[in-house]
This record gives sequence, C-alpha cells and structure tokens, in this order.
Amino acid sequence: MSEQTTPEAAEPKTESHDPAVPEAYSAFMRTGWGDPEVDLPRHPVADYAEARRARLAEAFPGERLVLPAGSYKTRANDTDYRFRSDTAHTYFSGNQTSDAVLVIDSGPDGVGEAVLYARPRAGRETDEFFRDRQYGDLWAGRRPSLEEISDSLGLEVRHIQDLPSFEGDRKTRDVTTDPDLSRVASEMRLVKDAWEVGELQEACDITALGFEDCVREWDRVLEFGERWIEGTFFRRARAMGNDIGYDSICAGGSHATTLHWIDNTGPIRPGQLALLDMGVEGHNLYTADVTRTLPVDGRFTTLQRDLYDLVLNAQQAGIDAVRPGARFLAAHDAATQVLAHGLADLGLLPVPVEEALDPESKVYARWTLHGTSHMLGMDVHDCGKASVDVYPRGDLAEGMVLTVEPGLYFQADDLLVPEELRGIGIRIEDDILVTADGAHNLSASLPRTSGEVEEWMGSLR
Repeated sequence: MSEQTTPEAAEPKTESHDPAVPEAYSAFMRTGWGDPEVDLPRHPVADYAEARRARLAEAFPGERLVLPAGSYKTRANDTDYRFRSDTAHTYFSGNQTSDAVLVIDSGPDGVGEAVLYARPRAGRETDEFFRDRQYGDLWAGRRPSLEEISDSLGLEVRHIQDLPSFEGDRKTRDVTTDPDLSRVASEMRLVKDAWEVGELQEACDITALGFEDCVREWDRVLEFGERWIEGTFFRRARAMGNDIGYDSICAGGSHATTLHWIDNTGPIRPGQLALLDMGVEGHNLYTADVTRTLPVDGRFTTLQRDLYDLVLNAQQAGIDAVRPGARFLAAHDAATQVLAHGLADLGLLPVPVEEALDPESKVYARWTLHGTSHMLGMDVHDCGKASVDVYPRGDLAEGMVLTVEPGLYFQADDLLVPEELRGIGIRIEDDILVTADGAHNLSASLPRTSGEVEEWMGSLR
C-alpha cells in the first residue's frame, strides 16, 4: 500500500500549546452526553456509483483496486487547508469524508465487491471527541458513524483501522500510483450521465449568479479592485455550493494577459477591460468554468469592441464545431482559424495566414497562447490521466462536457503590436455539453455578445 492509505494512529492530534488535561477533567468529559445521529439521507449518486464500480471491476478482473480519499494537508504550522476528497474516490463511492479508502475486489470474472474503509466519529469513551483538533466533534464537527455512511452510500463500510495491508495475496493497484488504474478511472468520467449533467448545470447557474454579484457591487470593485471581485464571487460559491472549483482569475488591465493571474491584487481602472475566469464547485464536487471579459466603464471602446467581437466569433465557430463524432480538437481548430485570420487583418502576422496556421509554424500563437478546450467535470481540467489517444486526440461523444475558450493576449511589452493593443487580454469561455445533434451551452445564461454584455452591466449597476 502507498503511504497515504495507511491508517492514522488513534492518539488524538493535539498541539504543544493546548492546556493540560488532568484525569479528573478527562473522566468528567466522558460522561453525560447524548448520541444524536448525523442526518445523511440516501445519496442520489449511490446507484450511479455502484454501476461505476462494476464497470471498473470489469476492467481489472481478478485484481484489487484501492482508491484513497486523501487526508488533510498543512497550510501553515498547525493549520490545514479545507479538505476536498480525491476525485476518483468520490466518483466511485460518493464519499467525501477524509482518511477513507475504497477497496474494490474484482473476481476472476470481473464482478467486484466493494468495501469503504472510513474514519467515523469517536465514541465518548475516548478523549478524541473533545481533544483531537482534526477529528474531534468539539474541534472539527461531528463526523458520521459507519452505519450512517453505509446507509447513505449503499455500500459496506468498515473502520479505517481495519484496513488490511494487502501484501502478497493478489495484484493490488492504487489509483494514486498505478497509471493504468488512473487512466481507466479518468476515461470512465469522459461521458457524463444525466445526474452529472444536472450537477454541472447547477454549478453553471450558481456561477452566473456569482458574476452578477460582482457587477452589482461594481462601485466597490472600482474602490478595492480585483480583491473585491474575488471575495464577492467566493461568497456566492460558499453560500450555494461547496467551494470555488479553482482559484478565481480576476484580472484588470494588463493582468488579463497573464493566463492564470490568481494574485488578484491589482486595481480595476476605468477605460480598461476586466477578465474574470471563475467557477463554482457544487456540493457533489462538479465545477463550472466560465470567463467573461467586461468593459470597466460598462461600455466597450471601438477598439475593445472590435477585438472582443473577434474573440466571440472565434468562440462561436468553436461551439459550432462541437458534435458527436467530431474530433475533440475540432473546436480549437475552428476557433484558431478565426483568430489567425483576424490577426492577419490587424497586420500582425509575419507570414501569410495559411503559413502561420501550419503546425510547423504556429506563429499566430504568440497572441493566443493556449488550447481552446479542456474536459470539464469533477475536476476543472477533468479526465487528465486519460490516454492521449482518447483525449485530446480522440473524438467527441454525446454526454461529454468541454469548455470552449479562445482568447487574444497582447502583452504590455510586446513591441510587435501597435501601442494601443498592448496590455489588452480578452477571453470568452463557456461550458458545452455534447448532445445527440450538436451542442448545448450550459452557461448560456451569462450574456456573451458585446451589446448584451453592455446591457447586462447597465441593468445590474
């Protein structure tokens, strides 16, 4: 087994500055408590997860598959980051508690039997519930019992202390270390079922509300800058979802030309653009990923509008290319064609446009920088361990969800572009479901055209 799947010791996690606990105090704390249940209804993913485990077992007949949830990670000294369970673990179990391990034993015929090993709440006959900083009820909140987890997930659940060592009796694969298991687990997530699509739609809808919140507070944005956008969106994500799906990119002015600007420490200045790339992660860990580029004044200048409309036309060409049977890269190729021709019209390309588009050249990419699409799901860059022949070199299928997000980025120090272009970055991103006859935009409730963006901002401010 890998180190991260090894059960923790039962000794309570305490710190040197914690007060002493005399025996009299300890004995007194173990008496006089009720034992209320944690309300865990049957999880809607339980039946889906059971079918997923069966498919995974079929892929590895006669083997044992180990999928850990992970544990806490230190942020600083004795404080941890908020826990978020491993994607594969939760996809195949529905569990989101820390320090759990899903074990699927696949028989010779591929029929799997699954057990979830989990850490339940401590009994009141121990000191853990009032002393342990990571797991104690009085420190971290009440954890569910083994029975409560089992009833919710429809899965046999045993104590994490009973997790065997799995040494030598049969082939064992750990998803955190075995490339074949992680590949299959990734590829199984490529096509979303109806429940997953609903989760992604909800994440997109909440994300749209978060964007609206930011524009409604635009006067504060002008006062406090990028930090206010970040905090405002995070409030909506926590109020209606689990968290943000990734660090928000709140980029004013030339910060928009840094693809992953997550410092969010700069001002939002009149006359410039603000690129906002943000997504809510829902309670079941499915995340949206949406970008809008907004005119800080509420209206685009002529130059800003022309550039924005070029990116929008590229995005629409990419969305139009999404359909079952098309190559995953079709959206990228379609969007790139539009952008490259637009750059040629601006007089920026050093060679004819067709030469610039040649894979052996790609000089246009100086101003586009990144791919147009990635898969989306429980991870913002979902299915990342899939075989490259399946993704990104494979074809699209009904039920896949991907982003379409072309952009133009003119660096502030780029001497090959006119001065008026320098420091402008524009990206437009939506979350696209592949349907039986084409594509459906899950994030369409947020305006996209330049005119709609202006009208929307004006109605909210």
